Amino acid sequence: MSLGPYTSFIVTSYVLVTAVVLILIAWIAIDYRRQKQRLRELDASGVIRRSGRSAADIQ
Repeated sequence: MSLGPYTSFIVTSYVLVTAVVLILIAWIAIDYRRQKQRLRELDASGVIRRSGRSAADIQ
């Protein structure tokens, strides 16, 4: 496959886009784990979620 005189630009672009997408995926995965850990800590300390209560509990 010949990409002509723009081969280096095209390959570099694909490599950079791939790197950015992989970094974003890793960032999201790490943040997800941090958020889950924070929720576990809040649950352990007795903080309850408003969405976890029923309407009867609010009154």
